[in-house]
Amino acid sequence: MARLAVANVFWRSAQTKVDGLHIKDTTFFLFREEYKVPVLPPDAAAYLATYQELAFSVMLVIGLASRLSALGLMLMVAVIQIFVYPEGWPDHLLWFALLLLIFARGPGAISLDHLIWSRARSTPAPAR
Repeated sequence: MARLAVANVFWRSAQTKVDGLHIKDTTFFLFREEYKVPVLPPDAAAYLATYQELAFSVMLVIGLASRLSALGLMLMVAVIQIFVYPEGWPDHLLWFALLLLIFARGPGAISLDHLIWSRARSTPAPAR
């Protein structure tokens, strides 16, 4: 449930940034004028944030590389909290807690990660 809940937040956010397969002009405008993330150029930040939200949301839903996805989104939440919307801490704290749970405990039994790792552990080593 944690994977689905937090993936939904970031998937919906990404959907506001894209029009089909293209990033909207308004997304670039927001990154230039409102978000103003330090270090990264605004256009690069727009691409990075949008593709990160899309990819990691899908990966969380199917449970593939879940810990990596959670870590990537935790970093995004930290950037949002510190540099973009510090007043949004109640939501950010909830997102971070769900992502931390996934990162610490793994994706659970209903995931591709679980399927892959359980098969890898049960495969006997080749005879020499």
